[in-house]
Amino acid sequence: MLALITGITGQDGSYLTELLLEKGYEVHGIVRRSSTLERSRLNQFYGDTGVYEKRLFLHYADLSDTTTIRRITNKVQPAEFYHLAGQSHVGLSFEIPESTCDLTAMGSLRIMEILRDLPNPPRFLHASSREIFGTPGISPQDELTPINPNSPYGCAKAFATQMTKIYREAHGLFFCNAICYNHESPRRGENFVTRKVTLAAARIKLGLQEFVSLGDLDSARDWGYAKDYVQAMWLMLQQESPDDYVIATGESRTIRDLLDIAFSHVGLNWQDHVKIDPRFKRPADAHELLGAPGKAVKQLGWKRSVTFEELIHLMVDQDLKSVSRP
Repeated sequence: MLALITGITGQDGSYLTELLLEKGYEVHGIVRRSSTLERSRLNQFYGDTGVYEKRLFLHYADLSDTTTIRRITNKVQPAEFYHLAGQSHVGLSFEIPESTCDLTAMGSLRIMEILRDLPNPPRFLHASSREIFGTPGISPQDELTPINPNSPYGCAKAFATQMTKIYREAHGLFFCNAICYNHESPRRGENFVTRKVTLAAARIKLGLQEFVSLGDLDSARDWGYAKDYVQAMWLMLQQESPDDYVIATGESRTIRDLLDIAFSHVGLNWQDHVKIDPRFKRPADAHELLGAPGKAVKQLGWKRSVTFEELIHLMVDQDLKSVSRP
């Protein structure tokens, strides 16, 4: 089986790559060319002569580079296409709305057009987001919850999500949306609040910093483990028919909960080390988002492997190791 992944160097892309390689896939990834070759999430593969350039291949392209993506896709002829790439930071999307919409919305549409033209279009998964629901009046949210985004990122994802559904219904393509709620891991970027907190707990414990600045501590999210979520993505493309699924834990936790679990794990009181900074409060923020994963559990046989507490402990422990390493 042959798969092509956009966003392969990201958190989800690296875990998906591991999963597919374990299942015997040949994996191709699209990466942006930059002045640095640092792709730490894939480091474990570069030195493996039995994998890199044997079963794992990287190709250079940008989501705005339609010609190159078409050339790569025509050459690879994947059976499965996982579209994970895009500007994925909600808060940052208010600062760069144009590029967010170009990459996340139009970039997705360009890929769909390329796939539609292939003689044998691959099964396609679009990594959607709970941000498409904005500030919902229904809790928990499921696949039938009205789409009503309240951020440029959410709006771009809503467009790509709707287009995925349109291509599935209008052209008979095996196109799916994985409507993912927040999913974290030790590979999460440091500009996301979960990793910001776990890294701060580790650094403060080791005496490398004293405070961490945050925004709204009462904001609540449905946080899961990224490794579990890519398993759901794979399962979606193994079904007899394409569909959309909410991938979530069904459990909502606040940033205060996150702080308490992370700091208590290293024997600290978070209230001694947190400063509130209005700059980190978003112009429009959904206070509580909670997903209903019942459809994925029933139809895909999917379930999460760790609790929220276990996930945060895992992240803190890894940050302690990485920070203390010379």
